[in-house]
Amino acid sequence: MRIIKKIQTRRGAELNIKGKAEKVLSRTLSTDTFALKPDDFFGTIPKLIKKEGEAVQAGEPIFFSKKNPRIKFVSPVSGMIQTVQRGARRKIEKIIIAKSSAEDSVSYQVKSWQEMNREALKELLLESGNWPFIQQRPYGIIANPEDTPKAIFVSTHKTCPLGVDFEFITSKNVAEFQEGIKVLNKLVDQNVFLGVDEDHPGVFEQIEEVQHYSVAGPHPAGNVSLHIQELAPLNMGDRVWTLNPEDVTNIGRFFQTGKFSPQRTVAVTGNSLNNPKYVVTTLGCELKPILDEFEIRYPQNRVINGDVLTGSTTSSENGHLGFFNNQITVIPEGNDYRMFGWLPFIDNNILSLSNTSFSRLFKKKDFEVDTNLNGEERALVVTGEMEKVFPLNIYPMQLIKACMVEDIEKMEALGIYEVVPEDFGLIDYANTSKIEAQEIIRQGIELMINEVG
Repeated sequence: MRIIKKIQTRRGAELNIKGKAEKVLSRTLSTDTFALKPDDFFGTIPKLIKKEGEAVQAGEPIFFSKKNPRIKFVSPVSGMIQTVQRGARRKIEKIIIAKSSAEDSVSYQVKSWQEMNREALKELLLESGNWPFIQQRPYGIIANPEDTPKAIFVSTHKTCPLGVDFEFITSKNVAEFQEGIKVLNKLVDQNVFLGVDEDHPGVFEQIEEVQHYSVAGPHPAGNVSLHIQELAPLNMGDRVWTLNPEDVTNIGRFFQTGKFSPQRTVAVTGNSLNNPKYVVTTLGCELKPILDEFEIRYPQNRVINGDVLTGSTTSSENGHLGFFNNQITVIPEGNDYRMFGWLPFIDNNILSLSNTSFSRLFKKKDFEVDTNLNGEERALVVTGEMEKVFPLNIYPMQLIKACMVEDIEKMEALGIYEVVPEDFGLIDYANTSKIEAQEIIRQGIELMINEVG
């Protein structure tokens, strides 16, 4: 393995939270219902193909994007459209599929895919429902099939709290992952950039026809935005595509079998659980049957689709796994009141970025956390906190302010094209003003899409 570049940063923070998933695969779990949520696909406006009560096969399209009808979203299982949940202004929030006992799947002819040209390969990915796995920078939206990207990035090193170990997940699917890399290489003019953990690249050392680069440092060192800025900086009009490592495996499996692969290996984590571990399941699965497999330590808990910094709160009774998520986090609700809670030495278990905290003095390894905010939103002032945990070559506070006042010219100058909301997850935690930085950036990106395109 030849490393083309070592990406290392000291800016960031390691949040050592108790509840990391043990590297053990629990039995494969299936659930009764599965769901596709259009909100998982940022910037997509859905148009239904199937209606409530209609039967579907695994891999059969359920809806497509109004902005680009070629981009189709398919059912992960065979069954029946049970419910189309709608919100305000009849917005489609969730399409729930009741799984049937039959395992009918749509099949495609893929034996000679190596002989296909780029456009034919794109068409096959679009028709089969594999295209939504590919995301685009800028904006973090689904890639436009009319584009040819400057580069494709796959980062296998997650640095977020209790993050997924993609080396462990991929170790039993190396052949499928390699096949997926070969497919992606046909969509771009240079080999895929593959990011690996500097200390433990593992099975990714074996992957051929890629440009290996290593990553080291505290979170958010594993975020792809930093890697793109270091290896293929975005200039005006450039496009870069990114993929989740397990989605590369799913694409590779599709080109081996001719059937859409909806496999999702999930790290079920958090300090509310006894013996957290990995579970093999399916895209969009119901969460309750999975959580029922674990012993939960507290009576009131918050279930998070994703990690504690960037995930979204979901219902433990009728929630479903997000399309791109390889992690579920369960932590106790922080409904208790702590007198003088603003003082850093009141509770040694408070995880703080401040050097005045006793937790820092005693170097405690793993911390118990809950959802207490320890305060409310305050004035946004210049403190330098954001810059300490933000490794990109961007001024985060100035960009947030430009988004808040919707100054498009300043947003462009300050780097809105180079970031996505998850890059501001640690800022949400570290910033004492307690503003929702990720939501502000998301609204800023929406403004750019609508006004600039």
